[in-house]
Amino acid sequence: MVPEFSPPPAGMKGNHPPPEPTRSTDGAPPLSRAGESAFGHVFLETPDATDCRLEIAGLGARAHAFAIDWHIRLLLALTWLLLVGSLLFSFEQMGRAVRHLPASFGTWLWLVPAAAIYFLYHPVLEVALSGRTPGKRMAGVRLVTTQGHTPGTGALLLRNVFRLLDSLPGLYIVGLVAVAVTRQQVRIGDLAAGLVLVYDDTAQIKTLRRATGLALTSPLAPDDQALLLDLTARWKELDEDARIEFAGQFLRRVGRPLPPEDRKRRYGRTLKRALDQLLAESEGVRR
Repeated sequence: MVPEFSPPPAGMKGNHPPPEPTRSTDGAPPLSRAGESAFGHVFLETPDATDCRLEIAGLGARAHAFAIDWHIRLLLALTWLLLVGSLLFSFEQMGRAVRHLPASFGTWLWLVPAAAIYFLYHPVLEVALSGRTPGKRMAGVRLVTTQGHTPGTGALLLRNVFRLLDSLPGLYIVGLVAVAVTRQQVRIGDLAAGLVLVYDDTAQIKTLRRATGLALTSPLAPDDQALLLDLTARWKELDEDARIEFAGQFLRRVGRPLPPEDRKRRYGRTLKRALDQLLAESEGVRR
């Protein structure tokens, strides 16, 4: 038997008012409409009342990301010191220059970029990558506001100013204690900037944004929007017969003509193009 589509979320109605906080089907506790829950999640609600839970990253994920970033910035700084230093000085001169500061202009020109790489790594990359760094990407986490949105430049810079306080008295002891005792597992810089570290479910957020755009502007009915997104997202998981069955039923449902039948595999690709074209047309209304 071919599996049926799951029904669209209740919040997909574009003009439907936001529902009251309820207990999720997986037994999780009620979510707060203020943008967070007390049990390890940030609650994101889009303009069309589509709900998304972002799981807060704990101390282990935070330490994992930091360790990766620390190694990257240390290696970058050391690479600069060794490569540029070997061009400007002998190894004996490099050691003497470091031991006898303040030094010449050439020495500062060698040392300052390395220090900038090491200390500005986090603020520059977090701003450039919208709350991410290479270490955060590899650990599968990112920074968001307490409402679940992408943080602004000011908040990210403020977070990094407080990094000095979080690192006291060494080894980030203050920051670690703050993460251990705060409800959302954040350090002082995060509290000051209103940010939270969450697990990065990029695919979920991308689908959520597409659903939001369709719900606000698409000529398709809300149920059809949900079915179209569900079918295109699950296309690779379905076998060829299920693809043809579902795509044909959906195109007939929305009144679109079916392409002429061909060999099974080729016909499946033709139906997928028809669905992609319909999705592009629906999203094109926004533009």
